[in-house]
Amino acid sequence: MELIILLGITFFVLLYRNYKGENVGRFINDQVAVLYDKFAPYSFKKVREKTKELGKEMSPREYLMQCTFIGAFAAVISYLYFYNLVITIIYVIAAILIVPYLSFLRCKRVYSEFIFEQVQVYTSNTIMEFATTQSFVKSLEGVRESGLLEDPVAGDVDRVIELAYKNGSIDEAVAYFNRLYPYYIVKNMHQLFLQITKEGAQNSADSLEQMQLDIDNLVEGVYRDRIDRANFHKKFLQFGILLYVLALLVQYLLGKESYIAMLDKVYVRVLLHGIIIINSYFLLSGEKYYNENVGAE
Repeated sequence: MELIILLGITFFVLLYRNYKGENVGRFINDQVAVLYDKFAPYSFKKVREKTKELGKEMSPREYLMQCTFIGAFAAVISYLYFYNLVITIIYVIAAILIVPYLSFLRCKRVYSEFIFEQVQVYTSNTIMEFATTQSFVKSLEGVRESGLLEDPVAGDVDRVIELAYKNGSIDEAVAYFNRLYPYYIVKNMHQLFLQITKEGAQNSADSLEQMQLDIDNLVEGVYRDRIDRANFHKKFLQFGILLYVLALLVQYLLGKESYIAMLDKVYVRVLLHGIIIINSYFLLSGEKYYNENVGAE
């Protein structure tokens, strides 16, 4: 055990000496970035690139703090469960390895929020433009030229305009955008435009106004859900941490010596490992839920 600790200290000292002219935290972040670029799927690389562009990617200091906090928590819990340094080190390493996954979830949430805001801008401004031009393609050109949209939505709008001119109709263009952004406000708006374009509706002002109200109500609901979700997330984390601590009550009730004696039994150790793994899975599932489907309708 002492050898393992000494090897860990030696590794850190060598790392510090080799990169003493640089920020060690930034070096760690750079290495994580290399792993991301090498193993992450292309779709996530786009998500991370946009998160970085928005200035919301985790900083090296945030990475280091998160690794330190999660590693320290794992060390305390695992040691108090098993009183074994080897098991503690294994759990600490496993806990730190989860940090990139948490960063992945955070990037997806930031990207999802960004896309929803862009879809909101797209639908609201297209409706306003359509009320004036009575032409779907002209409306899209007006929204594009306004400069309110950013990539990837701006690029997809360009593609929609290109398809509309190429085919002489908006059917394929609308279907293309609906596949990329399957929000019901997008589909409903496009369906309304198709109806007006093909049937030549004489008075579309009321329908457009109602569509705008629907979008406003949806946006209000989504932002309210985002606040509720954040509040629930805090309570969820508190509850999840308490689940780890509950098992320590057994040690308190039995006494430390009696508890350590119980650890000699295989089924007790298996049960304790099961508690830690199930609680960890519970917390990760909650984090996944919190960070995914933001702006879902």
